[in-house]
Amino acid sequence: MKRLHVLAGAVALSLATPSLAASNADATVGRIVFSPAYRTAAAALDAGHDQWIADVIRITEIPSPPFKEQVRARAFADLLRQRELIPTIDPEGNVLALRKGTVGGPVVVVAAHLDTVFPEGTNVKVRREGNRLSAPGVGDDSAGLATLLAIVDAMNAGRIQTRHDILFVGNVGEEGLGDLRGTRYLFNKGAYKGRIGAFFSLDGGGTDSITTGGTGSKRYRVTYKGPGGHSYGAFGIVNPLVPLAATVSELYKLNVPANPKTTYSASVIGGGTSVNAIPNEVWLEVDMRSASATELAKLERQFLDIVGRTVAAENGARSVRAGKISADIKPIGDRPAGHTAPDAEIIAFARAAYRAEGIQVKDSTSSTDSNVPMNLGIPAITMSHIAKAGGAHSPAEWIETDKAPNVKVKRIVLATILATAGVP
Repeated sequence: MKRLHVLAGAVALSLATPSLAASNADATVGRIVFSPAYRTAAAALDAGHDQWIADVIRITEIPSPPFKEQVRARAFADLLRQRELIPTIDPEGNVLALRKGTVGGPVVVVAAHLDTVFPEGTNVKVRREGNRLSAPGVGDDSAGLATLLAIVDAMNAGRIQTRHDILFVGNVGEEGLGDLRGTRYLFNKGAYKGRIGAFFSLDGGGTDSITTGGTGSKRYRVTYKGPGGHSYGAFGIVNPLVPLAATVSELYKLNVPANPKTTYSASVIGGGTSVNAIPNEVWLEVDMRSASATELAKLERQFLDIVGRTVAAENGARSVRAGKISADIKPIGDRPAGHTAPDAEIIAFARAAYRAEGIQVKDSTSSTDSNVPMNLGIPAITMSHIAKAGGAHSPAEWIETDKAPNVKVKRIVLATILATAGVP
C-alpha cells in the first residue's frame, strides 16, 4: 500500500453533507488502513480468497431469473446467517441484514443484486479454466454478492465496530424489466425508508473507475393493431407493420447529444400470423437512455410523437374500410437519472481508498441500483467487485480470479465503507 500522511484526531463524518476535502479524506482513510483492526481485516480478505471463489461458484449455480430470485435469496440469507447476522426477506424479496453501529444514525447500505438477465432453464454451471470462471451471471452479480460476504467476514475478523449501522442487502430486480424494483422498494416503501444516509452498490468489474452518475432510461412496448386480412384478397387495407417500420426508421433519424450521452435502440419486434396474411397485430420494444433527465424527457417526447405520426400516416395512405390502425403504448421501464455531487464525502473516501492502493480513479456514469438514491439526492456510488471481467449478459460471461488484484479491490471497497460508516 502507498503510505499516507495521517493527521491527528478523528474527522467527523456527515453522511448527508457533501463537503470533505481530499486531504481530510486521505487522512481518514489513512487512519483506517493503518489501524490494527483494518490490517487484521485485510489479512482475512487475503486468507479468504479461496472461500470467495467458492461463494462465487455456489451463488452462480443457484438460478435467479428475472422475478424468480426466491431460491437464491433464501440461500444468500443462509450465508449471511452463517456470518453472525440476522437476515430477513422483505415483501419485495430483498434480503436484509443489519450490522449495528455504536451510535446508529443514518444507515449505510451495501448492496449487490440477486437477479440475472437469464431466463428460467439457463445452464448456470460454472466452468473453471485456469484463473477464469465462466457462466451466465458469474460476474453480474454473483461475484458482487460474494464480495459483500467477504466484506462481512473481514469486518468480523477485525472485530471492527462502525459508528453508523451498516445494512447489507441482496436486492431483487436490478436487471431488465425488473426496473430496479428492489432498490425502489428499499428507499420508498421498506422499513428503512427515510433512514438511509449513503448507498453502495457492488456491481461491475475493473480497477479504474467508480460510478457516480446514474443513466436514466425509458422503455416502451408499442403494439400496433389493425383489422388484418388476406394478403391477396384484402390487399389495399391498412397494415400495422407499416407504422412499426416507419417508427423505427424515423427514430433512427433523430440526432441526440454525445454529451450528456443519450441513446436509443429499437430492440425487439414480434407479431403477425402467417406469410399470406396482413397482420392484425405487431409490436415493438424500444429502449432510450440518457445521463440527463432533461435530454431523456426530450427524446421520449420525440419518440411518442413519431408513433402518433406514423399511425396517422398509414391511416391516411391506405383503405380503412375494415378498420383503422391504432397504437397501444405501454411503458415497460423507467429508471431515474441522477448523480452524486462531485464533492460528496462518499466519493472523496472512495478516491482516497484508491489512492491508498496507488490508483487514480475516474468517475463514470452507468445504470445501476445507485440510480434510485442518486435521484432522491442520497449520496450513492457503484463500486467494482472484481478486478477483471467480461461478457456480461452473455452465456459466455466470465471473471478472472487472480488473488492479488481481487483482494486489492476488496480492500478498496472495505476502506471506503468503513470511512463512510465511521470508525472510532
